[in-house]
Amino acid sequence: MSQTADRVRWTIRDLEVLPQSQGVRYELIDGELFVTRSPHRKHQQVTGKIYSALDAWSEASGLGVAIPAPGIIPSDADNVIPDVVWVSQERLALIEDEAGHLTKFPELIVEVLSPGDNNIRRDREAKLKLYSVQGVEEYWIADRLGKRLEVYRRENGKLVLVVTLLARDELTSPLLPGFHCSVSRFFV
Repeated sequence: MSQTADRVRWTIRDLEVLPQSQGVRYELIDGELFVTRSPHRKHQQVTGKIYSALDAWSEASGLGVAIPAPGIIPSDADNVIPDVVWVSQERLALIEDEAGHLTKFPELIVEVLSPGDNNIRRDREAKLKLYSVQGVEEYWIADRLGKRLEVYRRENGKLVLVVTLLARDELTSPLLPGFHCSVSRFFV
């Protein structure tokens, strides 16, 4: 006798009853629950350096804001916490709820890879697919161990890898006019 199990679909309401402990983070992608622990100190430093570069450019340009680790809750089945996002002033006014959560996706999302096959697969596959479907314009994946930055941009309705930058390379973006930063600045 063969049995097939239906996949459990988690919702944001389910997250409310899960035990809350410092250093544990819950994310939902298409109803699938991902549980992660606090990342390595160096992960946080890379995140901070990327945020700092985006924040400085945002302050100077006035075009938007960089946000570290925001909650993005676009549906009952999706709830993610990217490492850094950048959102234009116009879009922010449309997608932020009263609790300070984003209810739709910003233009740019940055994830810093954590070691482990499940973590890498989540960022390179599940999150890439979610961000692509949800209309994100650019997605950067920072690999702190490999000291490289993968840049995905929206082409023909989906996010595709357009360049992998190494520490010696300069990062620019058509989304962020005048933004430029040496990739080496991000990695410690």
